[in-house]
Amino acid sequence: MRFLTRLITIVSFGFIAAASAVATPTEPIEGAEYQRLQNAQPTDTGKKVEVLEFFWYNCPHCFAFEPSLTEWVKKRGDSIVFRRVPVGFRDSFVPQQKLYYTLEAMNRMDVHKQVFDAIHVARQKLDKEDAILEFIEKHGVDRKKFLEIYGSFSVQSKVNRVRQLQETYRIEGVPTVVIDGQYITSPSIVGQTMRGAPEQAMNAATLQVMDALVAKKK
Repeated sequence: MRFLTRLITIVSFGFIAAASAVATPTEPIEGAEYQRLQNAQPTDTGKKVEVLEFFWYNCPHCFAFEPSLTEWVKKRGDSIVFRRVPVGFRDSFVPQQKLYYTLEAMNRMDVHKQVFDAIHVARQKLDKEDAILEFIEKHGVDRKKFLEIYGSFSVQSKVNRVRQLQETYRIEGVPTVVIDGQYITSPSIVGQTMRGAPEQAMNAATLQVMDALVAKKK
């Protein structure tokens, strides 16, 4: 999986170069450090700002982004409504999508980080149902209840909904963040103005861009 492809075509390379010359994470410029969706999508979060993160458990860049993103969400508190969206670029992604939504339904998001660690630190393969069941049992998740929710209509409906969201927001790579149904950014987009910077620096700059985009919606 490539880190992240550009999501929306820019009018010209010259525009990117000109914009990036003055863009900063704290004062991001459209076309340089974020993109604006042509047709803004409605949200159901009231006065709070919706923040979506499209991710994939197997993606090393999502794993690297996760700790700082989690802290950012905590600091934002009640000013935002944060939702993760497990992508499904291929049918093979479905078991992990269902894993995420089942943990969410069971209020066992404490296991979410453990999934990342198992894949990227312990080098476990968690892309098949049998492996997932073995994993969740080791982490104290009730197998019977897990299977009931994992195979439920509710979870499958959420998986189906992801396909629509991917098309709507033109998600071609992860991690990608959508702010209030309108602004799209990512470490890859922000990294266009930080060529050669380490991944940690691009992640930190992305969070600054997210701060600025959330502030735009207040």
